[in-house]
Formats: sequence, structure tokens, C-alpha cells
Amino acid sequence: MTLSLEEQDNLQLKEVQKLEGHTDRVWGLAWNPATGTGRIPTMLASCGGDKSVRIWQQRSPSSTSLESRAVLEENHTRTVRSCAWSPSGDKLATASFDATTAIFEHNGDNFECVSTLEGHENEVKSVSWNASGSLIATCSRDKCVWIWEVMPGNEYDCVAVLQGHTQDVKMVQWHPTVDVLFSCSYDNTIKVWAAEDGDSDDWQCVQTLGESDSGHSSTVWALSFNYSGDKMATCSDDLTVKVWGVDIARMQSGDSNAPWRHLCTLSGYHERTIFSVHWSREGIIATGAADDAICLFVESEDHSYDGPTYKLLLKKEKAHDMDINCVRWSPTENRILASASDDGTIKIWKLDSIQ
Repeated sequence: MTLSLEEQDNLQLKEVQKLEGHTDRVWGLAWNPATGTGRIPTMLASCGGDKSVRIWQQRSPSSTSLESRAVLEENHTRTVRSCAWSPSGDKLATASFDATTAIFEHNGDNFECVSTLEGHENEVKSVSWNASGSLIATCSRDKCVWIWEVMPGNEYDCVAVLQGHTQDVKMVQWHPTVDVLFSCSYDNTIKVWAAEDGDSDDWQCVQTLGESDSGHSSTVWALSFNYSGDKMATCSDDLTVKVWGVDIARMQSGDSNAPWRHLCTLSGYHERTIFSVHWSREGIIATGAADDAICLFVESEDHSYDGPTYKLLLKKEKAHDMDINCVRWSPTENRILASASDDGTIKIWKLDSIQ
């Protein structure tokens, strides 16, 4: 699905629900990728400063609203910073400032903590599953990225500790189709990690984005890939979003050294730090920032000589009462966006035509 020029001029971001329950700021959101299709009601996980993880779900596939289904609050002793579902949707990983990552398994109405990953020296900031669900990546204020192999019997074996960042690592994210890992940091860079010669125990940094004039000039908070995986968006404390591109055919053929190059920079749209960026299936980039605003961008019809450019589709001012920490498009429901804020709430938005 793509947006026609006529449709782009007739859209609004409409709040359809506010989810309340967290007693502190909400840091992270994750839609369960195995729900929201067929007969399986949509499920959303949220985590925050109240040390809890909350699970929200539709009562039925025909319902339009989410309700609280479970509260997981006995497994972490400090802020839960990030959460991520496995590709199959049966496990949820949660990363905490208590230096641990918990793995929950859900079966029906039950959520059970089946494993706790330990090893980071201090706060774990982010967790990500690879496309097959066979690997997990975590990152921390200790400047390290860890890769864990998923073993039988709910065992998780650390196969690599990646050291290359010089500051706090804010986020890790696997490429959507290839086992190549990306991390972004307080050191203003994005690093690309790949297994050498396909050896899952021997990982190395194959590229660092940000060591040139085209890179970010301050902390890189988050990154997101488009649906096909040939483009990546990054957001920063420098108030910009940068779009990067790669030869995806070369990458999928096994060349993990295929270079990512800067395509364009979006600036002048947010007034304070951009904390979150997320790319929808139909190519809409959403950003959330400390200025309490959500911006949506689409690829422009007018390409420059160097490649694609992006334009502001709309800006939702005062989307929350405080900083917006996370924005996430639903992977299954078109034009449904969730946002999380320091105000302790989660909002569900629908990008819809102006009546």
C-alpha cells in the first residue's frame, strides 16, 4: 500500500485510545507480530520506570480497543527500558536497568519468566531478536553489545561480547532479513556487526556510520529499517533524522560488508531530542521527541541526484503531556501507531482521512 499525492494532503493522526496503568514514565513498546491477523486479537507490550511490563490485548478480533491483560512486575528491580517479542510471538524479552534481560513465555493467559540473562555490568538499554528467533542481542551503558544464542530448554548462551563503542549503547536492532546487527550510541555513531565467514561465534564490526560529515553530531537514540531492509532511519539528540541505504541484493547474497551510505538528512522538524523513529510497512517514517510531538514523513516524488528525499506528511503537536520516548507502527494493522511517554500513558493513533 502506498500513499497517493491526493491522499497525503487529506490525512490526520487521530487519537483512538489512551492506555493508563503505568505509574511512571513509559519507555518502550512492542507489538506482538503474531497477533492482529485472522482470529488472533492484537497484543501490545509496554515497559517503564515503574519496573513493570504490561500486556494489552483486544478482547476479540472485532474489538477496536485494547485492555490490560497482564502485569509482569516481579522480575525486575529497576526500570524496564526495552521489550521485544520473538518473531513467533510466543516469547517476550525485557531489558532492565537492573543489568538483566528477562525472557517470558506466554501460553494462553499465562506469562512465565523462563530465563534471566546476566552478564552486563550495568543498565541494559535495549534487546532485539533476529528474524529467525535464533539469536538475541542486548546492549548496555557498559559500552558493550552481547549476542546470545537461543538453545533448547529455555537456555541462552552468550556467543559474543562486542566492544567497539566508546560510550553508552542506546539501542540494538537486527536487520529484518539478514543476520547483521546494528547498534547506536552516545558516542554519536551507528555500528554494523556481522559474523566473520558465517561463524556465529566470531563477530566483528564491519562498518561505523557517523565518522564523517554525513553522520550524527550527537547521541544516536534509535534506528529503524524499512520493510524491504534496503533503507535505515536513525534519530539523534542533534535534532535530525538520517536515512541510509544499502545494496540489498548484495547484502542478501551473503556480503555483510555491503556498505551503507547516507542518503539524506531531515532537520528542522523537532525542537528537542528525537528519541524514537519507526518505519511502517507502507513507507511512513514516524518520529517521537522530547518536544511532545510526533512527526510523520514520506518519500518525496522529487528525488535528488544522490537518491530519495523525504518530506513532512504531518506533525502532531502536543501528542502527549511530556516527552515521547517511543513510537511503533503496528506490523499487521495498517496505519495504527502506538506512542509512549514520560506522562505515564500510551496512546493509540490511527492515520486516517480528514472527514
